[in-house]
Amino acid sequence: MRSRNRIALGAAGALAAAGILSGCGGAGSSGTQAPQTGGTAGAGCAPVAGDQLVVLDDDKKLQNTDNVIPAINSKVANPQLIAALDKVSDALDTDKLIQLNKAVDIDRKTPKVAAEEFAAANNLTAGIEKGAGGQITVGAANFSENQILGELYAIALTAAGYEVKVQQIGNRELYEPALEKNQIQVVPEYAATMADFLSGKAGGASASPISSTDLDQTVSGLTAAGEKVGLTFGKPSQAQDQNAFAVTKEFADKYGVKTLSELASKCSGSATVLAGPPECPQRPKCQAGLVEVYDFKAGSFSSLDAGGPQTKSALKTGAASVGLVFSSDGSLAAG
Repeated sequence: MRSRNRIALGAAGALAAAGILSGCGGAGSSGTQAPQTGGTAGAGCAPVAGDQLVVLDDDKKLQNTDNVIPAINSKVANPQLIAALDKVSDALDTDKLIQLNKAVDIDRKTPKVAAEEFAAANNLTAGIEKGAGGQITVGAANFSENQILGELYAIALTAAGYEVKVQQIGNRELYEPALEKNQIQVVPEYAATMADFLSGKAGGASASPISSTDLDQTVSGLTAAGEKVGLTFGKPSQAQDQNAFAVTKEFADKYGVKTLSELASKCSGSATVLAGPPECPQRPKCQAGLVEVYDFKAGSFSSLDAGGPQTKSALKTGAASVGLVFSSDGSLAAG
């Protein structure tokens, strides 16, 4: 499994109290246990095996807005550089991000090749104006999606006249200080997680999260937090990588569920098995949030991993009804 779950855990690792974004976590031991959120009513919806996973619509906005957004050291953030990065944002949505992840994680292309093919297919560099030039280092976190995004940024910035290299720099706790110090100049970020990371870095464990289910509010808070440490942010894309809940297509068809509200109303009950990481029952963006926001009550909880192979296998083999995944996972690609 690639370490995509660092997106959700990066802020929480730095802020003891920022568990609001940590609906996922490291893999745990397998096993099924009763949920820790009270009793259930109704028969529920037994798992249905299938090969294709589909994400249920978060129609009441449980998750915050972790949209992909370029983070830039303010010393180099001239209008042409920002405009080039915004071209990448304009070209992306979650479905396209899923396909990019599929190209690397399933089809085994390199991030650079996947980015080049995407750029060509989407005419990414058309109309990009030349900037001031010079050397730009794009930092990338240590999971494939972020590396793909870094390569896309490099393509756009090269078209703007910059000499660009992409450098993998581990997790947010490593690359964010490097970005502040101008050791790297650009990083693909995730709006809600980065907003809360910066808030927690400034305010410590007592800091309140500043992210929101409203994208404009999240970006406003992120922009203000970035200004204090010399960071500028470009346009958020429509692509999101955040916690999501998936079922098999066969499950969705059998029970007639497309949204989390429908899951709660039709499938709360003893036969329903929710799968996710061990901490899911207590997390406000995982089972605890499903109960609070949707009044969804699973009959049992299967302690597996955070959007990883265990959870996806449990869904596909009919061992779990619904499971925590990541919204841009390449395995969600149709076909």
